[in-house]
Amino acid sequence: QVQLVESGGGLVQAGGSTRLSCAASGSIFSINAMGWFRQAPGKQRELVATITSGGTTDYANSVKGRFTISRDNAKNTVYLQMTSLKPEDTAVYYCAAVIKGWDSWGQGTQVTVSS
Repeated sequence: QVQLVESGGGLVQAGGSTRLSCAASGSIFSINAMGWFRQAPGKQRELVATITSGGTTDYANSVKGRFTISRDNAKNTVYLQMTSLKPEDTAVYYCAAVIKGWDSWGQGTQVTVSS
């Protein structure tokens, strides 16, 4: 089992930046990839960014060029650096890990972007 704990987020002004962190514990050797999802009120959860165990990254078109996913293996932590934030980025952001599928999820952290 893998446990994920997110931190960061909060209230940010449009155009600003913030960084989310996701600390993993447990059977981290079984993780094949990690990612960040988000869910805005009344909308479906969407995949924002992923990073594989080999370091390959991918992004949703809506965040490409503004968000960066990275990881620190020594700290078992994945980050999501968010810049040029827009009000439409407001959502609960979830960290997740792939073992066989998207098997493990964090509790979510709120990011609110004010205009």
